[in-house]
Amino acid sequence: MSRRRRQQRLERVLGTPALFSTAYGNVGSSIYYALGVTAVFALGLTPVVFVIAGVIFAATAATYAEGTVRFPEAGGSSSFARHAFNELVSFGAAWAQMLNYIITIAISAFFVPHYLSIFWGPLRQNPWDVVGGGIVIALLVTLNIVGIQESAKVNIGLALVDFATQVLLVLIGFALIFSPHVLASNIHFGVAPTWSQFLLAIPVAMIAYTGIETVSNLAEEARDPVKNIPRAISFVAVAVFVIYLTLPWIALSALPVTKTADGHYQTLLGVGPPEGFSNDPVLGLVENLGVHGVMLSALKVYVGILAATILFIATNAGVIGASRITYAMASYRQLPEVFRRLHKTFKTPYISLLFFAGVIPMIVLLPGKTDFLGTMYSFGAMLSFTVAHASIVALRYKKRDEELIFRARPNLRLRGVDWPLFAVLGGLGTGLSWLVVVVQENATRWAGLSWLAAGFVTYVIYRRRVVHAPLTETVRAPIVIGPAVALEYRNVLVPVVWRRESEAAVDLACRLATERRGAIVAFTVLEVPLDLPLDADLPGDAEHKAHLLLDEARAIGDAYGVDVIGRLVRARKAGRAIVDEAERRNSEIIVMGAPRQDAHRRRGRIFGGTVDLVLKNAPCRVMVAAAPRAA
Repeated sequence: MSRRRRQQRLERVLGTPALFSTAYGNVGSSIYYALGVTAVFALGLTPVVFVIAGVIFAATAATYAEGTVRFPEAGGSSSFARHAFNELVSFGAAWAQMLNYIITIAISAFFVPHYLSIFWGPLRQNPWDVVGGGIVIALLVTLNIVGIQESAKVNIGLALVDFATQVLLVLIGFALIFSPHVLASNIHFGVAPTWSQFLLAIPVAMIAYTGIETVSNLAEEARDPVKNIPRAISFVAVAVFVIYLTLPWIALSALPVTKTADGHYQTLLGVGPPEGFSNDPVLGLVENLGVHGVMLSALKVYVGILAATILFIATNAGVIGASRITYAMASYRQLPEVFRRLHKTFKTPYISLLFFAGVIPMIVLLPGKTDFLGTMYSFGAMLSFTVAHASIVALRYKKRDEELIFRARPNLRLRGVDWPLFAVLGGLGTGLSWLVVVVQENATRWAGLSWLAAGFVTYVIYRRRVVHAPLTETVRAPIVIGPAVALEYRNVLVPVVWRRESEAAVDLACRLATERRGAIVAFTVLEVPLDLPLDADLPGDAEHKAHLLLDEARAIGDAYGVDVIGRLVRARKAGRAIVDEAERRNSEIIVMGAPRQDAHRRRGRIFGGTVDLVLKNAPCRVMVAAAPRAA
């Protein structure tokens, strides 16, 4: 490897801290609207509701940890369902995820102007908050079509500042206004809230955990998914749980439940403007935190700007997520090919961005109803999470003899199967929560079921009339020839080993991706002997050398200005692992480096055994790069 390449920045993949920060930036942003949306239903039991939702989320986090390590690819519950069940179930999960992204875009954009109302009061309420939210969506969709990328370092920095700010508010609140007596007087069992409101508040509170799918999308960028993904998910779950365990206590101490003249109970956290703070609950908390004067003014400006910035980034994450899942669905022939079409100039999927990240979120945003947005998110999220839990249970049963590098806990060994108790209990929790939303909320029931019906009707018609394939069969879209081929080279898999042929392969892949803004996955395999478990410590420093090899590949990418993602896996045979990885990632092309075999040693093989196996079994194109001597 040349000295110039070795001088490039090598540490570009995400470790546990970076994964945590990036995921928390998406999950933690929900505090700025979840507190008010949940308090509408839960009133004085808001802290209890968040604890129950947190327990369900902990089980969901364990499911996503195991599923993401098992299938380190974007897609989350849709990917899990494809492997556990079939393409029809996978579509249902993906369509529910699409609803989640649409609601995330709408609700995050809707609350941006609420927190900017510190500069102009009318932004707190209709119609200006709807106008402001629409402008945010239009701006971000335009930027994503042009191809402007957000800075990962900025996102990580803001996530850390955001978490520190929330902790600071909790500490100030405990010091100045926390009152157990007030919290006790807020509770009126069976009256405020009623038991039906309490049950409905639990799935609504799950909006606090918006963005857990982000971790699945980040799996492809993790340095060591087996270790980094479970740790990052655990840290995010704990951090978010701590905030939602403590901040509602402070909020309800500052804005307690009171009885109105007409006999109804309310907290200003759940009352709309101008009297209440349902549209900006954290600013409402700041105003009643017990600080005054210049310090109060400065704190309001600081929290308002930070909240608006975090919500702006969360909206952008939803826009990116919607475009990614649309492309994935079109790649698996779940949606028409038009949603994979690229802009001629910017090479971005502009149709999917305009439709799923622009038009539909704006339609959802127009009524300006935060409680409707909250229950709609719960409808999609609970359905998606339930499918994820069911998929893990099914995989444990169907592939009971398969070795797992990572197995979430707790489990129950029964009749030869390690049943995942976390997935069983989590699935019951999310499934029942979904039913509560469907039964109690008329508007959400009909809107949500209509969304599902429209999706499945489109899927059935497209599959039978256009694709001519069974509904349950996994079918990949054909590789596009012509101008749209740029999109196909956005997903390049390059197996690397300690040979100069691998360097030639990475060079070639970078040249393919340079003009197409593509990302390359550098993939190396640690072959583990059959007499050892997959997670066994290997002799020598094999794992350390593998990481150095991936660093070298990333250095080559830096020289070309191409993003190279490192991926290290353990397997019995390298060839089979490469084929499986290409299938999981829906890779469009595999670029391999290999020398030609000598004629007297060839015995029917043109290249080595690993390359020949990949050539015979790969689900996509394979390009073999020969070193100069072999050529």
